[in-house]
Amino acid sequence: MDLPFDANNRFVYESVIIVQFFYLLLCADAIGLLNALLINLILHIGGQIDILRQSLMAIFPKKEKGNLSHFMIKKVIKKHQNIVTFSEHIEDLYSYIAMVLFVSDTLIICCLGFTIVASIGGPDVLKNITRTLLFYLVMNMEAFIFCFAGEYLSAKSKSIGDAAYASHWYEADPRNSRIILFLIMRSQIQLTITIGKVMNLSLERFTSIIKASVSYISVLLAI
Repeated sequence: MDLPFDANNRFVYESVIIVQFFYLLLCADAIGLLNALLINLILHIGGQIDILRQSLMAIFPKKEKGNLSHFMIKKVIKKHQNIVTFSEHIEDLYSYIAMVLFVSDTLIICCLGFTIVASIGGPDVLKNITRTLLFYLVMNMEAFIFCFAGEYLSAKSKSIGDAAYASHWYEADPRNSRIILFLIMRSQIQLTITIGKVMNLSLERFTSIIKASVSYISVLLAI
């Protein structure tokens, strides 16, 4: 680092090192907290979706037409609506966080990849690659966590409609079966997390980020 003051003094040097250490520790804790919160929220909503799927399979017992309580249908619909609302809150919380993260991660992954490739054949190649490779893997892992969370949420939301369709809704009275058909239609709109309300988070998006960073690396090497 180029500091605007003389850092050769022992006290100043140690102070700078301590401040940098706690600053990086604070940044790591903040990023870890955001990632851990996202994982816990997605796992929680995944558990709620599993409960809803079991309820859908249980409220339509085979060969018991007409014995279904309208209150049970109303409870399942309300449960589904709460899941959708909770997913929208997660989307509002993480949409722009994901946008900032993916823009910065793409640039950082590109620069780190360029550093790794450019250091090959130079002096201290093993030292430079070892120092950079862990940082490169961490940035890819962070992007993968967000993409996997979006993919997991989309797959879970799709399973709601599958569970409703696989139940014996057709053996219920027409009033209740029509309600379940609306639930199946609503489940076709998958729950997801977006990057700045522009594109969905998915494993396909993660591969596109890796491809984009590799393309940028080749451009930088050509320059």
